[in-house]
Amino acid sequence: MKNISSVMDNKRFSYFIILTFIAGSLLLIAVQLNSAGNTKALIQNNNTLLSELRSSNHLREIDRDILGVESRIRASIATNDTTHLEGIDQKISQIENFLDSLSKDNVNAEEEKLIHRLSVLAMEKKTTKDKLLHRYLSVGNMDDNTSIANPRARKISNEITSITAKIYESRKLNMVELSQKSEEMGQKARFYDISILVLLILGGSVVGYHILRQFKRQRLLISELDIAEKKALVAAQTKENFLANMSHEIRTPLSGILGFTNLLQKRPLDETSAEFVSSIQRSGENLMAIINDILDLSKIEAGMMRITPGIFSINGLVNSVETFFTERAREKGLTISSTIDPSIPDTLVGDATRLTQILVNLIGNAIKFTHQGNISVEIYSKQKTEKEAVLGFKISDTGIGIDKEKLTEIFERFNQGEDSTTRNYGGTGLGLSIVKSLIVLQNGNIEVSSEQGKGTTFHFYIPYGIAEEQLTVIPAVDPHYFKDKSNTPLKVLVVDDNVINQSLMKHLLSQWNIDFHIASNGLEGVSYLKSNACDLVLMDIQMPQMDGYAATQKIREELKLDIPIIAMTAHALAGERERCLSRGMNEYIPKPVNEEELFMLISKLGFKENNKNEKKTENPSSDYQYIDLTYMQTVSGGDKSFEQMVTQQFIENIPNHLQKLTTAYENRDFSGMKLWAHDLKSSIAIMGLHPLLKERLDILETASAENTDLQKILAEVQNVLLKAVSEAEAFSKTILK
Repeated sequence: MKNISSVMDNKRFSYFIILTFIAGSLLLIAVQLNSAGNTKALIQNNNTLLSELRSSNHLREIDRDILGVESRIRASIATNDTTHLEGIDQKISQIENFLDSLSKDNVNAEEEKLIHRLSVLAMEKKTTKDKLLHRYLSVGNMDDNTSIANPRARKISNEITSITAKIYESRKLNMVELSQKSEEMGQKARFYDISILVLLILGGSVVGYHILRQFKRQRLLISELDIAEKKALVAAQTKENFLANMSHEIRTPLSGILGFTNLLQKRPLDETSAEFVSSIQRSGENLMAIINDILDLSKIEAGMMRITPGIFSINGLVNSVETFFTERAREKGLTISSTIDPSIPDTLVGDATRLTQILVNLIGNAIKFTHQGNISVEIYSKQKTEKEAVLGFKISDTGIGIDKEKLTEIFERFNQGEDSTTRNYGGTGLGLSIVKSLIVLQNGNIEVSSEQGKGTTFHFYIPYGIAEEQLTVIPAVDPHYFKDKSNTPLKVLVVDDNVINQSLMKHLLSQWNIDFHIASNGLEGVSYLKSNACDLVLMDIQMPQMDGYAATQKIREELKLDIPIIAMTAHALAGERERCLSRGMNEYIPKPVNEEELFMLISKLGFKENNKNEKKTENPSSDYQYIDLTYMQTVSGGDKSFEQMVTQQFIENIPNHLQKLTTAYENRDFSGMKLWAHDLKSSIAIMGLHPLLKERLDILETASAENTDLQKILAEVQNVLLKAVSEAEAFSKTILK
């Protein structure tokens, strides 16, 4: 209510200022107009006064001129000299002209009579002059004493003097009136000037007060904004901490669910149990996808989404993504294919993780909304310079399509193509919004075109740097090395306070040739390392007594150990990976832990292959030339029924896989060859054939028409596998005994 009242007061004050300004402006205009009129009248009055002064001076001159004419006439009579009469006509004409001008502007009737009489008297003087001149011409002299001694002449002169005096007095009174009027107008002018000055001072004061008030309010608003910004930062930090804690609390049990579900899937299950476990796995993965979307959205909203450039292979990345979706596409009866412009350099600099996330989201959507047909991925060069390549990506499907009216809203949050999409296909409607944000963060853009019933195509482009050194062979780490029990076991310390995670890590690591010890917190972990040597540490972050950061710091600074440390945390917010690496850790893996990703990291950081000349320990399965039962027997834990089941599956499935691989080769179906070669990798791992066939299967998985050795390699694979099947049949008979 206080804020509302403040806003209303501000509005009223603003209205008051506006009205005051308008009223002041109108008053100022009115005063200015009156002042201008008064000034104009004052100028006119002064001009009139000047004219009266000039008239008064002329009246004195008339009196003097008429008397001068009289003197000349007397002098001409006395001297009988006509030269004294010269110029009298001009004087009389000047007097007449001036009297006419006085008569024109005069409004006083009495004064007009006097002017007229003065004009008559002046003309009589002219008449007298004309008579004398006529006498002189007729008689030869101007000895006319009557003109001198004539009383009437004297009377005329006196009358002229009297009339000019009267006119002068009248004019003098008029000048007094004009002077008084000018004085009044001058006072008015001063009043108007003072009024304008007062109005200007008042207006300036009001405006100045308003400006000062606005400055004060601005300072107050800046102060409030600063306080609000600090509160917002605190709220954002609180939100981030809340999301971090919620992420940890949700991901920790979910990590256990997915991890143990994965372990269950590897055990012999009946059909119903397998279906239940598969449903749990899918539900957990869907829940994890939703959590990831919400966390990504939170990072983007907070402006904390990190783009981390690194060197990567575009061919390897696209191949990995395609392989990831191949099985899912095959389950729906779809085909998936990818093409990469040969002119694109293979080794680029950019954020491979975010590109993978974008492709996984778009291809995942394409598979979700496509019931038949194919999904194609095309990567082309949109623009290229010496140091940068702008890659264009085109993901097309033959799915249900999107209504044209919905295309403009497709990248908005919580929005899907149709209202029924969420019910029919699931999802939060966040995926495409996150995809667009990730692309824009990398200085790219995305567009979509679609037609209902025919499919959808997404186009996007992202600029990437071109690595100075192009890698011709991408080094790969072989995680199967640690499945071989004959190799030196890797010593791993697991530091995690969660019992479920401890149990999960125990079961995961037990499948590999790894000796591990579990510590319940950072303090126990540091204590263990003081007296025991390890090859690698798996470190949780949030733990009681001593967290993962403090434990890592102790290991680096006090124990002076360079042992590789992999951070395992349910925190998945912005900057977590960078925070872990800055505290001395070597790598970071979010929970729930992906088994394959974990073992790839372990292989990458903990790989210490024994000397090639090192003698291997005696292998109990050395009776067989091709198959190696070590891994299977480790997984089974002595369960003979499990060993019998997986051996029988190997015997039954391998010939069928070989037949499909051969058929694909004969039909020049290289995508089919890639699919079946990849499947064989998984199928042969249980019988320990991976070291023998990995290199050949890698070649078949990347088969192309240019490779002329495919037939030879395929024949070698067939030879090894058929002999391995024979050995598996022999082993199967020993189990039954």
